[in-house]
Amino acid sequence: MTSTPDIIETCFGALLQHGPFSRRIYLMKMGQADPSKLPDQLDALARERGYSKIFAKLPEGSETVFLEHGFRIEASVPGFYQGEKAALFLARYLDPVRAESPNAAEIASIVELASAKPAVEPPALSPEFSFRAYTPDDIEAMAAIYREVFPTYPFPIHDPAWLLETMASHIDYFGVEYEGRLIALASSEMDLDGLNVEMTDFATLPEFRGRNLALHLLAEMEETMRQKGMRTAYTIARAVSPGMNITFAKAGYKFSGTLVNNTNISGGIESMNVWYKKLA
Repeated sequence: MTSTPDIIETCFGALLQHGPFSRRIYLMKMGQADPSKLPDQLDALARERGYSKIFAKLPEGSETVFLEHGFRIEASVPGFYQGEKAALFLARYLDPVRAESPNAAEIASIVELASAKPAVEPPALSPEFSFRAYTPDDIEAMAAIYREVFPTYPFPIHDPAWLLETMASHIDYFGVEYEGRLIALASSEMDLDGLNVEMTDFATLPEFRGRNLALHLLAEMEETMRQKGMRTAYTIARAVSPGMNITFAKAGYKFSGTLVNNTNISGGIESMNVWYKKLA
């Protein structure tokens, strides 16, 4: 790992993630912030810290003041909040170079390839593979697999303390085992108020890739999330990863946009694709 992940804190009444790692501010929740002042406040913070992007997730209907301040809509997810109101993903670039996507053609090709895949049921797995939800007893093994698969990551999933804290609050972790050994892992990060869930943190050990393990994990995760009342699932997947984009398309997710040069993951800042699916 080359850097400490960015911090999550409440600023201006809003929940933010920010720092030099992804060189951005991520407005995660508006909270008690004043919408008329928040764009200027975020802009000032970004300039003070030398960040080159502000990334905001907003309920539809609250975007006007952000658009007036130079933000643009990069993706949207219908039914994000309580299965009813859409979420918009907006961006403002303080450095015009960051707004440019040098691999835009490659990303468009991957989206086209993935979107052409019909939804399918995962093929049967041989009996030596098994699925289960993970518990605090599994934390060390979970952190180890994340450290092996991701050289860098936007959230501290390599840290056992982070995994334990999030497991206790709002994230369910699911794994695939081969003869009792953890070989693939993913998480369902629930917004318990908004009734949406981010399907994320997919990691499979290299020697077990190509077996549709992520597709199997996704099916298990969706069923659990339905039982917990989540209405909309989404993901923010690496745009240059054909495998993950195809996995979500095969699971019936719809593409809704690309977040340009958004996230420090796997060793550098990459563009991310947003996919969504109604669960309810």
